[in-house]
Amino acid sequence: MSDGAAIWADAMIAAALAAIDPAASVLLRAGAGPVREQWLELLRELMPVSTHIRKLPPSISDDRLLGGLDLAATLQAGRPVLQRGLLAEADGGVLIAVMAERIAPSTTAHLCVALDTGAIRIERDGMSLHAPARFGVIALDEGLGDERVSPALADRLACQLDLGTVARADLGESLFKPSDIAAARALLPQVRLSDDAIAALTTTSVALGIDSLRAPLLACRVARIAAALDGETVVADAHIACAARLVLAPRATRLPAADDDAESNQAPEPQNDQAESEEDDRSNDGPLEDRVLEAALAAIPADLLKRLQDERAMRMRSSSASKQGTAQKAPKRGRPIGARRGEWRAGARLNVLETLRAAAPWQPLRRRARRAGKSGRLIVHKDDIRITRFKQRSGTTTIFVVDASGSSALQRLAEVKGAVELLLAECYIRRDEVALIAFRGKGAELLLPPTRSLTRAKRSLAALPGGGGTPLSAAIFAATELALAVKAKGQAPTIVLMTDGRANVARDGGGRSEAEAEALVAAKQLALTGIPVVLVDSSPRPQDKAAQLAGAMQARYVALPHADATRLSQAVMAQAGRG
Repeated sequence: MSDGAAIWADAMIAAALAAIDPAASVLLRAGAGPVREQWLELLRELMPVSTHIRKLPPSISDDRLLGGLDLAATLQAGRPVLQRGLLAEADGGVLIAVMAERIAPSTTAHLCVALDTGAIRIERDGMSLHAPARFGVIALDEGLGDERVSPALADRLACQLDLGTVARADLGESLFKPSDIAAARALLPQVRLSDDAIAALTTTSVALGIDSLRAPLLACRVARIAAALDGETVVADAHIACAARLVLAPRATRLPAADDDAESNQAPEPQNDQAESEEDDRSNDGPLEDRVLEAALAAIPADLLKRLQDERAMRMRSSSASKQGTAQKAPKRGRPIGARRGEWRAGARLNVLETLRAAAPWQPLRRRARRAGKSGRLIVHKDDIRITRFKQRSGTTTIFVVDASGSSALQRLAEVKGAVELLLAECYIRRDEVALIAFRGKGAELLLPPTRSLTRAKRSLAALPGGGGTPLSAAIFAATELALAVKAKGQAPTIVLMTDGRANVARDGGGRSEAEAEALVAAKQLALTGIPVVLVDSSPRPQDKAAQLAGAMQARYVALPHADATRLSQAVMAQAGRG
């Protein structure tokens, strides 16, 4: 059986477990396509007909998620009328979280509370609502870029599957029928789990470096469901191994240390078939913890440590503020982030719907106070006014400052070209702009103002001549001036300075000593602005002067011989997150 077919077999088992008990929630990492759609179709076929399935979009308001005031019904009835939210509607069923990696943190928090307590409770605007919310979650992670499902939500989902390596040829027929699911549901309350099985799953969880207590609890639950699926009332070793494979293995953060003493004291190999049979019998009678750990290790990818390091690095890069610039509050533009109580004055945008929601519960009281009877006119007080809040992200501008002096300028420009093209290719997503300053001879020149045009960047780089002195201080002052101008426009600048640090031309025409001292002064002044800087040492071998210059301007130092376009882009992203 190929690796893809084995993963698909586990995926079918996970679908059956979720159909039996929705509490066996699933985190499914797979891009949109026939593989994911067939798994979802399999899940729907196995689910009982009475099970209601709801979809949770990544952007959903708190009122729709938790419930709240039904404005239309309230205005019609003249009294507060509450409506149920999506979490309450999903009670007893399954909630499919589409694009779960993009769910807002507030939505994740409400979802986690509902999974922990099995209920939702809201008390606001004079209303109180309490409703049961026991449901299962199928979180669909499309696995694009650095985005990952929130660790808090992933910790509460039992089975974690990655179908990225499963091809259409690996898809086999379903291993289970709806009748199997119905029988397992009826048998599940009678299934018992021994203390030895609980100890084995807990020990395995510790050996794999899993810190969360939810993991062994979920593994115990999955083991019981697996036993019910097989028509057994006692959890066997195979069911425990299945739980270790689906629940514990994907959460592993380390590989258990090898037992060298056990290997050295291992008995010699058997000499005949009878000895081999006896050895197999002894291995089958080994500790349950060892057998469960072996089952979990068999499901762990061979490159676990590398994948963990890559995921750690991606999380660090994804937390960088440079992805779409810095977040800023704006009165009228940007993405709405809710409403607040306030005065309706110039520069603010009235949220009519939230204002009506705030005023509706008080209408009977206000009408009696004004003796207005059952007039259809809505009485709104100053305290009811709600103002819409917005948040927008400023763009990011990367300023390349290129040392065009010397005979190796063409090689440096090739590296700059690769980095500029790489950043421009991502501008459609991050809304970045790129500028280019070149310095040679007696001064620095702005060749390319901030732009997103890849064609203009290529033309500017192709037309850049090389040779002459190194007016480093002039370049730093020019970059600082441009970065401050960009910052004044509300954008987030980042400077990438490519030089060997050997200044030999001062701004007044002085020699090497004056030029080096002036460059250090310019670097310290740049550091005071707080603008993030990446200094790329463009010399064939790393130089102390470039490192000293990077220290003076509090820049990240990168040696060009070890920095290709991708690594340079990552350095820019990380340093921009500091500013």
